[in-house]
Parts: sequence; structure tokens; C-alpha cells
Amino acid sequence: MTPAVKTGAVLAAIVALVVVLAGCGTGDDAVAQGDTFEFVSPNGQTSITYDPPSARKRVADLRGENVVDNSPLALSDFTGDVVVVNVWGQWCAPCRAEVGDLEQTFERTRSLGVAFLGINFRDNQTDAQDYIANNKISYPSIFDYPGRTLVRLTTPTSVVPTTVVLDRYHRAAAVFLRTISAEELEPLVRRLAAEPYDGPQASTPSTATVPS
Repeated sequence: MTPAVKTGAVLAAIVALVVVLAGCGTGDDAVAQGDTFEFVSPNGQTSITYDPPSARKRVADLRGENVVDNSPLALSDFTGDVVVVNVWGQWCAPCRAEVGDLEQTFERTRSLGVAFLGINFRDNQTDAQDYIANNKISYPSIFDYPGRTLVRLTTPTSVVPTTVVLDRYHRAAAVFLRTISAEELEPLVRRLAAEPYDGPQASTPSTATVPS
């Protein structure tokens, strides 16, 4: 076999391998077969909604230790609740800008079966505890300095704050790769809370134990 023929054969084999590998992870069929949410930002959008509900995918069970007291904390603690998952750090200026709106929305909607779960990322734990106390945050957060929990959420670890709103089945209904206001968030969670639900009974809304 001449060098030219050998080169052509090698290139053909490489192309065939690329096609096979691409077929394993892309295309409509691959997306439809997945049972777990994997975030993809279309065209760099910072706000994405997933409607109708049949288009949504469940997120992985997020778990870790509570920032305040190191007790176990997991998304599955909020079975049947609409859950607002917010990635934050006390070092993050945009996080500080939105924290009051998040707390306000939580207080105004918790009676509807809406829970909030923070993921505290790349933070000193004592500083995070002080931040929770100073801002009177009443919902719990997972302490996730290394980002192990955040990786399971599949949103970009380079974007803080990030907010992912889950319906009662814990399927991703909306993703915000930016700050969010109460005026935008509250109508969304109220709409999700009003959607039909026939799963397990909603849990009692959990609150953070604010350090003294």
C-alpha cells in the first residue's frame, strides 16, 4: 500500500470514529433518552425557560452539609416542593444585590409549597455564616467550597450567581445565569406552584438556623 493510500485509510478511520462518537452524545435522540437534566445554554442566553412541563428534566439530587451547622442537607429533603436553587458567595457583589429579593420571594411564597436551597460556593464557611446572619436569610444553604454539589447541577461553575427554578417534580423549569429580581422570580414560582402535581406529598418548608 502506498503512503498516499495509507494516509487516506487512516483519515477515513478517524472520520468514522468521530461520527460514531458524535452519535453517542448529540442529536435529538440522545437528548430524548436522557432522564437527568444537563444544562446547555443556547446561543449564550442568560435566561432559559423549559415549557411545556413535558420538556423538563429532573436534576440530580443535590446534597452536602448545611453552611450553618454542618448537618446533612439535600434537595430530596424538599420532596413535592417547588425549589429555587441559588448559587451564591458572600464575596460576589451581584449576589449581595439580589439576596433581599430572594428572601422576600421565599417569605411571600413558602406557604404555597415553595422552598429555597442555596449552594454556597468558593467561600470561607465562617464568612458565609456571618453573611447569612447579617442578611437574615431564613432558607438553608449547602456549603460547597470545592464545587462538588454545583457540578451535579451542571450549570457553569464560572457563573455566580446562578438560579435554577425547579417544579414540584424537581425538573428544571428555568435557569438564570445572572441576578434575578423578586418581580421576575415571584410570578414564576407562583405559576409553578399552581401546576398540577400528583407526586409524593410536599415536605414542610425548611429554614436556616441563623447563627447568633
